[in-house]
Order: sequence, then C-alpha cells, then structure tokens
Amino acid sequence: MPMDSNDKKRSVGKNKNLINSIEFAITGIKTVYKDERNMRIHSVCAVLITILGLILQLERFEWLWIGLCIFLMLVMEILNTIFENVVDMVTNKHFHPLGKKIKDTAAGAVLITAIFTVVVGALIFLPKIYQLLIY
Repeated sequence: MPMDSNDKKRSVGKNKNLINSIEFAITGIKTVYKDERNMRIHSVCAVLITILGLILQLERFEWLWIGLCIFLMLVMEILNTIFENVVDMVTNKHFHPLGKKIKDTAAGAVLITAIFTVVVGALIFLPKIYQLLIY
C-alpha cells in the first residue's frame, strides 16, 4: 500500500516520541497478522500449545522453553516477512536470482526454528502425554 503525503511527512527523520514508536510497532504487528497466513497459523499453534501446557501443568522451566520457542517462531516469521517485502520492493516484484536467494534463506531460518520448536515441544510434551496414556 503506497504512503500518502501525510505518511511521508510524518516518517521523515528519526522518531523521537516513545508513544509514536510503540504505535508504529503495533501497526507493524497488525500488518504481519493481516497479511501473512503463516503468522496466523503460528499464533493459533501457540495458543493451542499454551492450552495444552496448562492442561498438562507444565513446570516453570518447561514454560520458559515453550515461551522461547513461541517467541522465536513469531520473531522469525516477522523477519521473514521483512526480507520478503524488502526484496519485493527492490525488485519491483520481478524475479531476481539474488532476491530468490534472500527469500529462500529467510524461509530456511523459519524452517530451522520450526524444527527446533517441534523438538523442544516433543521433549516436553511427549513424556507427559505418555504418562497420561499409561495411567
């Protein structure tokens, strides 16, 4: 979406107002949720995992690992979106081999984070689920 002239005037120079900085950050988060299907999928998974953690009564350090994984996934998805948008802006959405390399690498970072998250989740949840099934 193109900026109107008011956006251009407001965005010139460094933002020195904390409230405006927070508002811009919240707008960025809303934009990622609105525009990126995978961010919505990750968020739904995070809510489901949180509910499962409450049901299984995770311990403090288990919650720390789960929280780390959830936030890593969300941050990586935001970074991936940033790289995709910058490449699209620079290439005017035309194919460029370097642009493809950048997008693929950013997507790879998300995949590695997802694998890490699944491994951590399995280490935490599978023993608890197993205990429920055998008793």
